[in-house]
Amino acid sequence: MNVKFLSDAQLVRNYISGEESALSILINRHQQRLYGFIFSKVYDRDATEDIFQDTFIKVIRTLKKGKYNEQGKFLPWVMRIAHNLIIDYFRKNKRMPKFKNNGDFDVFSVLSDGSSNAEHKIIQGQITNHLRLLLEELPQDQKDVIKMRLYQDMSFKEISDNTGVSINTALGRMRYGLINLRKMIDKHNINLIND
Repeated sequence: MNVKFLSDAQLVRNYISGEESALSILINRHQQRLYGFIFSKVYDRDATEDIFQDTFIKVIRTLKKGKYNEQGKFLPWVMRIAHNLIIDYFRKNKRMPKFKNNGDFDVFSVLSDGSSNAEHKIIQGQITNHLRLLLEELPQDQKDVIKMRLYQDMSFKEISDNTGVSINTALGRMRYGLINLRKMIDKHNINLIND
């Protein structure tokens, strides 16, 4: 059977058992999607290349240590690693992605962009206060999920375990909560961009 037709899970098993070429097939298979995902967050080719490479370095280390568990699918696992590295990249550079008015509201977009002047800090404080107040207006189930995710840095699996609902329900509550926040921001005419 042609190795290109093997499942991700089989390729992972082959790689773990010493078949180095299995990893390059996996990388080639998911390269475009992963690269696109990273670039859509950082908008910088060099940073995207670095994060892409760091992602697979982490993948290789985890596989070599035998710490990969077959519970999840390979691609979502790799995407999670990339997502965490993207967050590390922004933390290191003390900035978060700029707010884009595309209908989706991203709370991370209102966090620090590295500027440290007093006026900026006052504005950031006001934005944070506005967001906290608006958050309190959300239905309790949406508010709980958003707080657990953003303020306690919990995974959707942890949120699901904590609230006794499925991961999909937790994701849905997060999505509706962010949509409702976006509507309230528009309604109250709150400016989240303070360039």
